[in-house]
Amino acid sequence: MKIILSDYDGTLNHGGITQKKLDAIKKWREAGNLFSVVSGRQKEFFFDLKNDNIPLDYFLACNGAVITDGEQNIIKDFRCEGSVALPLIEFLFSFGCSFANVCKDTFLRVVNEAFPEEEGKKLSEIKEISYFNQISTDLPDFDTAGEVTAAVKERFGEFVNPLQNGTCIDIVPKGIDKAQGIYKLLEIIDEKIEDVIAVGDNINDEAMIREFYSYAMANGVDRIKALADNITSGIEELIEKEI
Repeated sequence: MKIILSDYDGTLNHGGITQKKLDAIKKWREAGNLFSVVSGRQKEFFFDLKNDNIPLDYFLACNGAVITDGEQNIIKDFRCEGSVALPLIEFLFSFGCSFANVCKDTFLRVVNEAFPEEEGKKLSEIKEISYFNQISTDLPDFDTAGEVTAAVKERFGEFVNPLQNGTCIDIVPKGIDKAQGIYKLLEIIDEKIEDVIAVGDNINDEAMIREFYSYAMANGVDRIKALADNITSGIEELIEKEI
């Protein structure tokens, strides 16, 4: 049995969720293999995946900080102490970020009051955040996102691991990334490292691309393509090769 762990944006969803992709995933699972998504998106995105009729065995949300089964039952989550959250969000806002999405038991969108058009809860209205699995925001361009990622690591690296994801930054608990989430999943389901096939396209995929047998998307960033064992145009091609 093999386990495909696929990034979503730019990877599984590159070119949309087509019937050809769904048929390939079905064929993969009918052959006795597992198919899972590992994404920077929050755990609530599970419902979008199900609405697209993507058959899932597991969903690793928040870059591996939250692991659910195929019915969205949380089987493991990694948390950062809540006392870090408000200073971290304030720091992000000092760089001009207009919002911060806080992933925890319930999704919370915190908005920078300098951007009245943004919908969410104002930072000044929040007294406490008990914990978080991930805090995400967006920057104007790739280079700025890289600079702010480095600044977050320098200021808060004792507590968190900031991961650049294109123009986004996904900030998860220290020691967590997609590879560590996959390792925990393997431990939970008692499967082997050599069973994993990881596929991604962007910088937040680096850890799993480096750690496991991997594919990089042909449309991906050069840094990821240089690390991967293989290059693919998409999930259909990968499955046809590996089945």
